[in-house]
Amino acid sequence: MGSGRGYLYLRSLTLRRNMQARILFTLALVTLILGFSVAIANHQPNMPYKAYYNNLTAETKKEIECLAENIYFEAGYEPQQGKVAVAFVTLNRVKSKHFENDICGVVKQKAGGVCQFSWYCEERPKAMSYGKVLTNSNNMLYNDIRNLAIYVYANYEKLDDPTKGALFYHADYVRPGWRNMEKTAVIGRHIFYIRKDLRNI
Repeated sequence: MGSGRGYLYLRSLTLRRNMQARILFTLALVTLILGFSVAIANHQPNMPYKAYYNNLTAETKKEIECLAENIYFEAGYEPQQGKVAVAFVTLNRVKSKHFENDICGVVKQKAGGVCQFSWYCEERPKAMSYGKVLTNSNNMLYNDIRNLAIYVYANYEKLDDPTKGALFYHADYVRPGWRNMEKTAVIGRHIFYIRKDLRNI
């Protein structure tokens, strides 16, 4: 009987130790997984910020509408990257001290009486802008472009600029005769430039 009890005791002790070892192993594994998860999270690049039109302030909505209209009239039927490129040129100008310091000001800016973005000097698009025709209509293309405008506006500092800092562009069928310009990109039907004396400004 004594030897039987001793055997049972040893077996019970072994089972307890095995159970404790399994628990410790499981805890160590969970800790390891959590550690890796935190490390991965800490090394992930900043995720794009998602904003919604209805949540924007009235002033920001106005800026977004100007940006969206500029993309729509300048690059409405360009590929997606072409639309993004026009958005970046617009925002690059806002950032530069050589242009107006807000989106609507940049879009409507003139130099020597000539519109910087040609659509704003054309009667019908300008009338559509003043009448908020696109904003108040269920125009699928414009709605998609407005969402794109919000995305680029909200993530301007995080996204790669496909124009490489361009402040100017023209259609590939136009020969503007610009001087002191450095070509930075060709996207869709548009050729993008930075003026050499404005680089890094």
